[in-house]
Amino acid sequence: QVQLVESGGGLVQAGGSLRLSCVASGNIFNINAMAWYRQAPGKERELVARMDDTDITNYSDSVRGRFTISIDHRKNVGWLQMDSLKPEDTAVYYCFGDLRIEIRLGQHRQEEHWGRGTQVTVSS
Repeated sequence: QVQLVESGGGLVQAGGSLRLSCVASGNIFNINAMAWYRQAPGKERELVARMDDTDITNYSDSVRGRFTISIDHRKNVGWLQMDSLKPEDTAVYYCFGDLRIEIRLGQHRQEEHWGRGTQVTVSS
């Protein structure tokens, strides 16, 4: 069974840093793309950062220059390095994976999975 599990959230003061991790487990043949989304209370879930397996990245305007996404394809782990955090970054952060799953030897299919989220709180 494929799972994405986030960790690394917590409480930090404005200007501080956090590093979120997303561990993908199961019969994963390849991470086609990994993304981080966030959802603040009363707001819709929004894309924060995305990276594909050609290392092409895109970031929301609100985090560009402060956040960095990376993936270790050998270990099936992704990270979101968050620097210069602001109170408006407070949200639940979710990992999203566009994955190629090996269902049997030599046979694959594409699946999308979400983690359960990790809370990030930035105090002013």
